[in-house]
Parts: sequence; structure tokens; C-alpha cells
Amino acid sequence: MAERVEVVVPVRVDLAGGWTDVQPYSGDFGGEVVNFAINRYIRSIMEKDADGRIRVEYSSDMPTGSGLGTSGAMNVGLIATIAGGDKSPEDIAELAFQFEALLENRGGRQDQWAAAHGGFNHLLFLGDEVEEMPFEPMRSARNWLRKHFVIAYTGIEHTSGDMHSGVWERYDQGDESVIGGLHLIRGAARTMAEGLQRDRRELVVHALNEVCKGVDMLDPAIHDPFRGVIDPLLEAGSAVAWKALGAGGGGSVGLLCSPTGVSTAVSAVEEAGWEVIEWDYDNQGMKVS
Repeated sequence: MAERVEVVVPVRVDLAGGWTDVQPYSGDFGGEVVNFAINRYIRSIMEKDADGRIRVEYSSDMPTGSGLGTSGAMNVGLIATIAGGDKSPEDIAELAFQFEALLENRGGRQDQWAAAHGGFNHLLFLGDEVEEMPFEPMRSARNWLRKHFVIAYTGIEHTSGDMHSGVWERYDQGDESVIGGLHLIRGAARTMAEGLQRDRRELVVHALNEVCKGVDMLDPAIHDPFRGVIDPLLEAGSAVAWKALGAGGGGSVGLLCSPTGVSTAVSAVEEAGWEVIEWDYDNQGMKVS
């Protein structure tokens, strides 16, 4: 009889700290990330016939290059379908990361951990080790974020590896702007965690603004494709903070809107040809059947 395994894996939204989960920064200084999984999924199906031949098929709610960690989620699904068994979510996440490393994809571990675990994550990256911090945002903070955080897929193509290579080349050369930007981004993760756990919304806004400052220090080109749409929303007060999701330079953005600014922001991004992504939290993570 044929064997069939289906795995459903969520993608993630990185709120603060992305970039600092990548070596060599995580080994030199330690990285820190806050993210959460959403109900947009990668589905992986493996079928093994009576002769042992394996076929794997994928489907995705989001295109690759969306900035939502689709590649990491896809590889978590692949590892879970083929070698899942009794392995823990952490083991599967690490195997998925190592698989990407074999393909010479330079990135961090946050995508794989978010895909495997789901929910909100506050993660420390100490070299090649991942430590999961106790983290439970207040329900009021979760509801506020759900209501006011607009995710928009721009359709602008980008390759995260290309963004990473330029930044890390400058890091290896000791570029003070890159190192300072990464420090700023890492600090924003701790501020973000505190803001969500205490429902201190001004801290969430501050954390997002700090991330933007830090990313501009890495490379202003990361934000350039988005400024024409987002800057007017910030100036009008419809959006109070924002960030590029993933490596930036294309893909998706997240806009934190004022109480009365959501409809204005949605209209502006749709007028620009961007797609507003309807979303909710995924609290289950990887599901195997």
C-alpha cells in the first residue's frame, strides 16, 4: 500500500530583530527576534509507493519572495514529511535550517522555528543555539495588533539572498553602520516583547521605528521600493509605524495604523497595486496528518 503524509505549516510575520538571527552576528553578539505565525500556509504532501519511490508536492497560500518566511516554512514541511517521525518541532526546524545551509542559502533560524511552533515567539540566537524565551502577549495587545496591523504584499520581486549578501559583506569588513544597525534591530526585539506582554502600545510603535532606523543603517535600498506609498501615510498619521517583512527590497510590508487610519492605509496600498493580506494568528504551528 502507498504511504501518504500531509504537513501544513504556517508562515510568519517578523516584528523585530530579524537579521540578528544570522551568523556571524548571532555568534559575535547574540541575536534576538520577536515574531508570530499567521493563518497562511504551506502544504506539503509526500507519497511513497509500494516500490519505495517518493513524490513530494507543494502548494502555498503565498508566493515565494513574499517576505513571510515561505522558504523556511516549505523546508520545515519537507523535512516533516520525509523525516518527521517522532522528531520534536525543534529538531525539524534545525534540520530544515541545515538543509537550507547545504544549499548555501544565507539566512537565520527564525523562519523555521516560527513555522514549526506557530503562535508568538521570542527567540534568542546564541551562535548556532536557539533559546525560546517565555512569551505571552496580553490578549488586549493581540487584539489591538490584529485590528491595526495591515499586511500588504507589494508584488515587487526580490531575492532575500541578494539582500543578505551585500549586508554581510559589509559586516565582514567591519562596517560600523551595519554593526550599529544590527545592534539597534536587536534591541528593538526586547522592547517589542515588553510592549506586547504589558500592552504598552507606545513601546510597540517605538520598537518598529527602531527597526526601520536600523534597517536604513544596513542599506537604505531595503526600504526604497516602499517609501512612495508609506511616507505619505506616516505624514498624515494614518500609519504610526511600519516595517519591511523579511529581508525587504520587495515582498511584503506591515503597517501599524492609527485607530482611524486603517481604511485610509488599505485604500492607499490597494491604489498602489499592492494586495492586502487578510490574516489571523496561527497558534498551532506545524500539523502532520
